Amino acid sequence: MPTRILLAESDDVLRASLAEQLEQEGYDVVPASNAEETCTAARENLSFAIIGLSDGEPLAARLREQGLSCPLLLLTDGETQSAQEYLARPFRISVLLARLHALNTHHAPADDAAVRIGPYTFHPSAKLLQADGRKVRLTEKETNILKFLHASSGTVPRDILLHEVWGYSPAVATHTLETHIYRLRKKIEQDPANAQILLTEGGGYRLSA
Repeated sequence: MPTRILLAESDDVLRASLAEQLEQEGYDVVPASNAEETCTAARENLSFAIIGLSDGEPLAARLREQGLSCPLLLLTDGETQSAQEYLARPFRISVLLARLHALNTHHAPADDAAVRIGPYTFHPSAKLLQADGRKVRLTEKETNILKFLHASSGTVPRDILLHEVWGYSPAVATHTLETHIYRLRKKIEQDPANAQILLTEGGGYRLSA
């Protein structure tokens, strides 16, 4: 099932443009042009909410009070004192997508929740993959890479994955991530040179469906 995302934006042209680009990324977009439509749409089962209305801050607070629990991103015209995550205009769609990926980290599966990754059952708290009696032990960084990729929808840009796994650090470079991806593929892929589980795509990485 596609990831459902609420897109509340009063500018018809901008809303249509963003919806088109989000749909190209595989999102199921629920559009809204005003506060009333937004409150109605927020009753649906949502994975994200993007609020770009002029009254976005109080509306976001109202939605939270009414029980909206999914990640919420405000589109603003500058800095804001709101407790909500925000993205200032103008922005590139790649930046918006990166922020959506980053917000996923707060909704990753619990450390003790086993999930499926390819042929494996992934146990994050044990840093372990299991398949057909085989056990694959993971390092902490390898575990965190898989956790974040599993929690994300679609391809995660390299810089976002670097930030989420290593944090901001001048000592961390792209080759650090690529080295870990290389070692992880050697552990989990039948043919690391022809990856079928941990895929490289569009300047980032994703897990196969």
